[in-house]
Amino acid sequence: MTSKNILCNGQAFEEYIFENEPYYVPTGNEIEIFTAAYKNNLPVNLKGPTGCGKTRFMEYMAYHLNRPLITVACHEDLTATDLIGRFIIKGGDVEWNDGPLTKAVKNGAICYLDEVVEARTDTLVVIHPLTDERRILPIDKQGIVLKAKPEFMLSISYNPGYQSVIKDLKQSTRQRFIAIEFNYPSMNTETQIVAHESGVSQNTAHSLVEIGHRIRNFKQHGLEEGISTRLLIYAGKLINEGIAPNTACRSAMIEPITDDFDLQMSISEIISAVLEWE
Repeated sequence: MTSKNILCNGQAFEEYIFENEPYYVPTGNEIEIFTAAYKNNLPVNLKGPTGCGKTRFMEYMAYHLNRPLITVACHEDLTATDLIGRFIIKGGDVEWNDGPLTKAVKNGAICYLDEVVEARTDTLVVIHPLTDERRILPIDKQGIVLKAKPEFMLSISYNPGYQSVIKDLKQSTRQRFIAIEFNYPSMNTETQIVAHESGVSQNTAHSLVEIGHRIRNFKQHGLEEGISTRLLIYAGKLINEGIAPNTACRSAMIEPITDDFDLQMSISEIISAVLEWE
Protein backbone atom coordinates (compact mmCIF):
# COMPACT_ATOMS: atom_id res chain seq x y z
CA MET A 1 0.00 0.00 0.00
CA THR A 2 1.23 3.47 -0.83
CA SER A 3 -0.19 6.93 -1.30
CA LYS A 4 -2.52 8.14 -4.01
CA ASN A 5 -2.27 11.62 -2.50
CA ILE A 6 -5.67 11.30 -0.87
CA LEU A 7 -6.07 13.77 1.98
CA CYS A 8 -8.23 12.92 4.98
CA ASN A 9 -9.04 15.69 7.43
CA GLY A 10 -6.28 17.69 5.76
CA GLN A 11 -3.60 15.07 6.46
CA ALA A 12 -2.12 12.34 4.29
CA PHE A 13 -3.64 8.93 4.91
CA GLU A 14 -0.95 7.08 3.00
CA GLU A 15 -0.66 3.79 4.84
CA TYR A 16 -4.23 2.78 4.04
CA ILE A 17 -4.26 3.53 0.31
CA PHE A 18 -3.62 1.01 -2.48
CA GLU A 19 -1.61 2.43 -5.35
CA ASN A 20 -1.55 -0.74 -7.44
CA GLU A 21 -4.58 -2.82 -8.29
CA PRO A 22 -4.72 -5.97 -6.11
CA TYR A 23 -5.11 -9.15 -8.15
CA TYR A 24 -8.61 -10.55 -7.81
CA VAL A 25 -10.71 -12.84 -10.02
CA PRO A 26 -14.47 -12.52 -9.40
CA THR A 27 -16.43 -15.71 -8.91
CA GLY A 28 -19.92 -14.25 -9.12
CA ASN A 29 -21.65 -10.89 -8.79
CA GLU A 30 -19.83 -9.90 -5.59
CA ILE A 31 -18.29 -6.77 -7.16
CA GLU A 32 -21.64 -5.41 -8.32
CA ILE A 33 -23.33 -6.12 -4.97
CA PHE A 34 -20.55 -4.54 -2.93
CA THR A 35 -20.46 -1.46 -5.18
CA ALA A 36 -24.23 -1.00 -4.86
CA ALA A 37 -23.97 -1.39 -1.09
CA TYR A 38 -21.22 1.23 -0.92
CA LYS A 39 -23.25 3.72 -2.96
CA ASN A 40 -26.18 3.27 -0.59
CA ASN A 41 -24.24 3.30 2.71
CA LEU A 42 -25.08 -0.32 3.45
CA PRO A 43 -22.77 -2.36 5.70
CA VAL A 44 -21.58 -5.67 4.23
CA ASN A 45 -20.90 -9.08 5.75
CA LEU A 46 -18.56 -11.38 3.81
CA LYS A 47 -19.25 -15.05 4.62
CA GLY A 48 -16.96 -17.84 3.55
CA PRO A 49 -14.28 -20.38 4.47
CA THR A 50 -10.76 -19.48 5.47
CA GLY A 51 -8.43 -18.48 2.66
CA CYS A 52 -11.05 -18.18 -0.10
CA GLY A 53 -10.27 -14.56 -1.00
CA LYS A 54 -12.42 -12.38 1.28
CA THR A 55 -9.58 -10.10 2.36
CA ARG A 56 -8.18 -9.80 -1.15
CA PHE A 57 -11.66 -8.89 -2.34
CA MET A 58 -11.79 -6.08 0.23
CA GLU A 59 -8.43 -4.77 -0.98
CA TYR A 60 -9.62 -4.93 -4.59
CA MET A 61 -12.82 -3.03 -3.80
CA ALA A 62 -11.01 -0.39 -1.76
CA TYR A 63 -8.73 0.23 -4.73
CA HIS A 64 -11.59 0.55 -7.21
CA LEU A 65 -13.68 2.72 -4.91
CA ASN A 66 -10.58 4.85 -4.29
CA ARG A 67 -10.98 4.65 -0.53
CA PRO A 68 -8.55 3.93 2.32
CA LEU A 69 -8.94 0.45 3.84
CA ILE A 70 -8.42 -0.05 7.57
CA THR A 71 -8.38 -3.74 8.50
CA VAL A 72 -8.83 -5.02 12.06
CA ALA A 73 -7.96 -8.65 12.79
CA CYS A 74 -10.50 -9.51 15.46
CA HIS A 75 -9.60 -11.66 18.48
CA GLU A 76 -11.11 -12.58 21.82
CA ASP A 77 -9.23 -9.84 23.69
CA LEU A 78 -10.37 -7.07 21.34
CA THR A 79 -12.17 -4.39 23.34
CA ALA A 80 -14.38 -1.48 22.38
CA THR A 81 -11.55 0.79 23.47
CA ASP A 82 -9.23 -0.92 20.97
CA LEU A 83 -11.67 -0.02 18.19
CA ILE A 84 -12.63 3.49 19.32
CA GLY A 85 -9.50 4.85 20.96
CA ARG A 86 -8.02 5.80 24.32
CA PHE A 87 -6.24 8.53 26.20
CA ILE A 88 -2.45 8.06 26.35
CA ILE A 89 0.32 9.86 28.18
CA LYS A 90 2.79 11.44 25.79
CA GLY A 91 5.62 13.68 26.95
CA GLY A 92 3.89 14.45 30.22
CA ASP A 93 0.63 15.36 28.47
CA VAL A 94 -2.55 13.34 28.11
CA GLU A 95 -3.58 12.94 24.49
CA TRP A 96 -6.43 11.16 22.77
CA ASN A 97 -5.41 8.43 20.33
CA ASP A 98 -8.04 7.40 17.77
CA GLY A 99 -8.68 3.69 17.29
CA PRO A 100 -9.05 2.18 13.80
CA LEU A 101 -12.83 2.46 13.74
CA THR A 102 -12.73 6.12 14.73
CA LYS A 103 -10.09 6.83 12.09
CA ALA A 104 -12.28 5.26 9.45
CA VAL A 105 -15.38 7.18 10.55
CA LYS A 106 -13.53 10.51 10.59
CA ASN A 107 -11.73 9.99 7.30
CA GLY A 108 -14.36 8.28 5.20
CA ALA A 109 -12.42 5.04 4.98
CA ILE A 110 -13.62 1.45 4.68
CA CYS A 111 -13.29 -0.34 8.01
CA TYR A 112 -12.99 -4.11 7.67
CA LEU A 113 -13.42 -6.27 10.78
CA ASP A 114 -11.89 -9.60 9.78
CA GLU A 115 -13.18 -12.80 11.48
CA VAL A 116 -15.57 -10.70 13.53
CA VAL A 117 -16.95 -13.65 15.52
CA GLU A 118 -13.60 -13.89 17.30
CA ALA A 119 -14.31 -10.55 19.01
CA ARG A 120 -16.23 -10.34 22.27
CA THR A 121 -19.97 -9.78 21.90
CA ASP A 122 -19.92 -6.66 24.07
CA THR A 123 -17.25 -5.20 21.81
CA LEU A 124 -19.39 -5.56 18.70
CA VAL A 125 -22.21 -3.53 20.23
CA VAL A 126 -20.23 -0.36 19.51
CA ILE A 127 -20.64 -0.85 15.76
CA HIS A 128 -24.44 -1.00 15.87
CA PRO A 129 -25.07 2.78 15.59
CA LEU A 130 -22.89 2.79 12.47
CA THR A 131 -24.96 0.15 10.72
CA ASP A 132 -28.32 1.90 10.52
CA GLU A 133 -29.56 5.22 9.23
CA ARG A 134 -27.88 7.10 12.11
CA ARG A 135 -24.31 6.21 11.03
CA ILE A 136 -22.88 7.61 14.25
CA LEU A 137 -20.11 6.58 16.64
CA PRO A 138 -20.53 7.69 20.27
CA ILE A 139 -17.20 8.23 22.01
CA ASP A 140 -18.15 8.25 25.68
CA LYS A 141 -14.64 8.97 26.96
CA GLN A 142 -14.60 12.24 25.04
CA GLY A 143 -18.29 12.96 25.47
CA ILE A 144 -18.84 13.34 21.74
CA VAL A 145 -20.79 11.66 18.95
CA LEU A 146 -19.14 11.38 15.55
CA LYS A 147 -21.18 11.41 12.36
CA ALA A 148 -19.66 9.13 9.76
CA LYS A 149 -18.58 10.72 6.52
CA PRO A 150 -20.64 9.74 3.45
CA GLU A 151 -17.68 7.73 2.11
CA PHE A 152 -17.35 5.63 5.28
CA MET A 153 -18.24 1.95 4.97
CA LEU A 154 -18.27 -0.86 7.50
CA SER A 155 -17.60 -4.43 6.44
CA ILE A 156 -17.13 -7.61 8.44
CA SER A 157 -16.21 -11.20 7.63
CA TYR A 158 -16.50 -14.57 9.27
CA ASN A 159 -16.31 -18.26 8.53
CA PRO A 160 -19.72 -19.96 8.92
CA GLY A 161 -17.90 -23.29 9.22
CA TYR A 162 -16.73 -22.25 12.67
CA GLN A 163 -20.16 -21.33 13.96
CA SER A 164 -20.98 -22.59 17.44
CA VAL A 165 -23.14 -21.65 20.38
CA ILE A 166 -20.22 -19.70 21.80
CA LYS A 167 -18.87 -18.14 18.59
CA ASP A 168 -21.60 -16.95 16.29
CA LEU A 169 -23.02 -13.62 15.27
CA LYS A 170 -26.08 -12.58 17.21
CA GLN A 171 -29.15 -11.87 15.11
CA SER A 172 -29.11 -8.31 16.44
CA THR A 173 -25.76 -7.86 14.69
CA ARG A 174 -26.25 -10.17 11.73
CA GLN A 175 -29.41 -8.44 10.49
CA ARG A 176 -27.70 -5.08 10.30
CA PHE A 177 -25.62 -6.19 7.29
CA ILE A 178 -26.30 -7.36 3.81
CA ALA A 179 -24.36 -10.58 3.17
CA ILE A 180 -22.21 -11.81 0.31
CA GLU A 181 -21.36 -15.49 0.38
CA PHE A 182 -17.91 -16.60 -0.77
CA ASN A 183 -16.67 -20.09 -1.53
CA TYR A 184 -13.70 -21.68 -3.20
CA PRO A 185 -13.52 -20.80 -6.91
CA SER A 186 -14.23 -23.21 -9.76
CA MET A 187 -11.28 -25.37 -10.80
CA ASN A 188 -10.50 -23.26 -13.86
CA THR A 189 -10.64 -20.00 -11.92
CA GLU A 190 -8.67 -21.39 -9.00
CA THR A 191 -6.02 -22.72 -11.40
CA GLN A 192 -5.70 -19.24 -12.89
CA ILE A 193 -5.34 -17.72 -9.41
CA VAL A 194 -2.78 -20.25 -8.16
CA ALA A 195 -0.66 -19.89 -11.31
CA HIS A 196 -0.70 -16.10 -11.13
CA GLU A 197 -0.02 -15.81 -7.41
CA SER A 198 2.64 -18.52 -7.07
CA GLY A 199 4.39 -18.30 -10.43
CA VAL A 200 4.07 -22.00 -11.29
CA SER A 201 2.93 -23.24 -14.69
CA GLN A 202 -0.72 -23.77 -15.54
CA ASN A 203 -0.18 -27.54 -15.48
CA THR A 204 1.35 -27.48 -12.01
CA ALA A 205 -1.35 -25.11 -10.78
CA HIS A 206 -4.01 -27.44 -12.16
CA SER A 207 -2.44 -30.37 -10.27
CA LEU A 208 -2.45 -28.41 -7.02
CA VAL A 209 -6.07 -27.39 -7.51
CA GLU A 210 -7.04 -30.98 -8.30
CA ILE A 211 -5.43 -32.05 -5.02
CA GLY A 212 -7.21 -29.27 -3.17
CA HIS A 213 -10.62 -30.23 -4.54
CA ARG A 214 -10.12 -33.87 -3.61
CA ILE A 215 -8.97 -33.02 -0.09
CA ARG A 216 -11.99 -30.80 0.45
CA ASN A 217 -14.14 -33.91 0.19
CA PHE A 218 -12.58 -35.05 3.47
CA LYS A 219 -14.36 -32.25 5.32
CA GLN A 220 -17.22 -34.64 6.01
CA HIS A 221 -14.78 -37.31 7.21
CA GLY A 222 -12.91 -35.76 10.10
CA LEU A 223 -11.27 -32.75 8.47
CA GLU A 224 -12.35 -29.53 10.21
CA GLU A 225 -11.63 -27.27 7.25
CA GLY A 226 -10.84 -27.87 3.60
CA ILE A 227 -7.68 -26.82 1.84
CA SER A 228 -7.79 -23.09 1.22
CA THR A 229 -6.77 -21.39 -2.00
CA ARG A 230 -4.14 -19.64 0.11
CA LEU A 231 -2.48 -22.96 0.97
CA LEU A 232 -2.51 -24.04 -2.68
CA ILE A 233 -0.66 -20.83 -3.50
CA TYR A 234 1.83 -21.52 -0.70
CA ALA A 235 2.52 -24.97 -2.15
CA GLY A 236 3.02 -23.42 -5.58
CA LYS A 237 5.49 -20.88 -4.21
CA LEU A 238 7.54 -23.64 -2.58
CA ILE A 239 7.57 -25.60 -5.83
CA ASN A 240 8.58 -22.47 -7.71
CA GLU A 241 11.59 -22.20 -5.38
CA GLY A 242 12.74 -25.69 -6.29
CA ILE A 243 11.13 -27.69 -3.47
CA ALA A 244 10.03 -31.15 -4.63
CA PRO A 245 6.25 -31.18 -5.27
CA ASN A 246 5.52 -33.95 -2.76
CA THR A 247 7.54 -32.17 -0.07
CA ALA A 248 5.95 -28.80 -0.89
CA CYS A 249 2.46 -30.28 -0.71
CA ARG A 250 3.16 -31.93 2.61
CA SER A 251 4.47 -28.69 4.12
CA ALA A 252 1.68 -26.52 2.72
CA MET A 253 -1.29 -28.86 2.38
CA ILE A 254 -1.02 -31.61 5.00
CA GLU A 255 0.79 -30.41 8.10
CA PRO A 256 -1.15 -27.11 8.40
CA ILE A 257 -4.61 -28.70 8.38
CA THR A 258 -4.40 -31.86 10.49
CA ASP A 259 -2.27 -33.76 13.01
CA ASP A 260 -4.32 -36.93 12.61
CA PHE A 261 -2.00 -39.63 11.27
CA ASP A 262 -4.68 -41.52 9.35
CA LEU A 263 -5.93 -38.35 7.67
CA GLN A 264 -2.38 -37.37 6.81
CA MET A 265 -1.78 -40.74 5.18
CA SER A 266 -5.02 -40.50 3.20
CA ILE A 267 -4.16 -37.01 1.97
CA SER A 268 -0.62 -38.15 1.09
CA GLU A 269 -2.09 -40.85 -1.11
CA ILE A 270 -4.22 -38.28 -2.92
CA ILE A 271 -1.21 -36.05 -3.50
CA SER A 272 0.94 -38.90 -4.79
CA ALA A 273 -1.82 -40.14 -7.08
CA VAL A 274 -2.46 -36.73 -8.65
CA LEU A 275 1.20 -35.84 -9.06
CA GLU A 276 1.98 -39.25 -10.60
CA TRP A 277 -1.00 -39.04 -12.92
CA GLU A 278 -0.10 -35.52 -14.00
